[in-house]
Amino acid sequence: MTRAREAIEDDLLNVVLACRPVYARNHDVAAFELLLQGEHPQGASLSDIEATGPAILGTYTQLFQRGRVHTVPSFLKVTDEVILAPQLPDLPKKHYILELPKGTLPTSERVKRLRHLAQRGYRLALADYAPDDGELDVLLDTVHIVKVDTRRLSDDVLHRTAVKLRGCGVEMLADNLDNGERFRHCLKLGFHYYQGDFLAKPSPIKGKKITGNKLLLLQLLSELHNPDASPTRLEEIALKDANLTYRILKVVNSAAVGLRREVHSLSHAIALLGLEEIKRWANLLLVGSEGNKPEALIRGMLVRGRMCEVLAEIAGRDNAINHFIVGLLSQLDALMDIAMPELMEQVPLSREVKSALLHRSGSLGEVLCEVELYEKGDFSGLKLLQDKRFYESAYRHSTAWARQVQQAMSYRDH
Repeated sequence: MTRAREAIEDDLLNVVLACRPVYARNHDVAAFELLLQGEHPQGASLSDIEATGPAILGTYTQLFQRGRVHTVPSFLKVTDEVILAPQLPDLPKKHYILELPKGTLPTSERVKRLRHLAQRGYRLALADYAPDDGELDVLLDTVHIVKVDTRRLSDDVLHRTAVKLRGCGVEMLADNLDNGERFRHCLKLGFHYYQGDFLAKPSPIKGKKITGNKLLLLQLLSELHNPDASPTRLEEIALKDANLTYRILKVVNSAAVGLRREVHSLSHAIALLGLEEIKRWANLLLVGSEGNKPEALIRGMLVRGRMCEVLAEIAGRDNAINHFIVGLLSQLDALMDIAMPELMEQVPLSREVKSALLHRSGSLGEVLCEVELYEKGDFSGLKLLQDKRFYESAYRHSTAWARQVQQAMSYRDH
């Protein structure tokens, strides 16, 4: 049994759960949508809520953003069992937004119950709203947030929807935003929240090259991939930029690494951690030093990289560090605004890693595809591990790890 499997085996939940970010206008994470598959595929049951509550409040709703750890609320899709229950379990009102499942019929009994929940202080969200579906209008004076599937609506219909919802005084969430252009359109329409893959889609600038201290990081990575790499040569490269050396030593000394003694030089760090661990941190710095990109994008890259590594270890795959690098760099094109094929010409990675990033091929590509499916909540497509509970535990571990790493990489004092 692998070390990773042993480490998480005692921490398994009977559900699989992923978090889909909900963004504010400035790209900060304002909330998470919980993608939960437990007893009821259509939403969370009372037992699902009781089982996942500690994990959600203890890990999933916490993130590092703008120099400190924040706790944000979660959209939780609930079943009729929850809506019509005489009494809800101990559910902190400020941490949960109860989302009505798709196809909810506004019967008099449901409407009465929803109004009662709203009066008690629960926030309610209505999904898949369309302006021509007058049947749902009876709920607009009860719910607080209305989610609009922008992928299904034309610009004209989307504009009409926004005008109607603004008049009702509800907060609007633009869902399924696939690119930055669509996000900016919804921004002009006055939507309050935004959801989709638009942050992870690059806006390639033809001919753009990696510059600045990233060139030194690439030199460092190139040397780290050299079988004859030496601590002295690595230190020579890092010392060309005092700021780069400082950042490397800062993260190495951080709680994210957990050393018992302070490290004062790169050669000392290599002696204590080994070249593979230094390779990990060099890749992290390559990702984390892009100051003009949202922290949410970097967070997602960290979670994906670590989850690829943990799943590879659980599945007994070789070269877990390469699975980490593939997961981490799979959205480097969005971070750099350089198309992935052009980017691969500039980044010194092995042919196997590049092939996984470009074509999702080999063991590295297979594990990356699994993590991408998990992030989307496509749990039925997972094939790598028979016991799907390991995915959730790996994801939860990766979420906590990403928060810790972002703290370690921050320049701010904590």
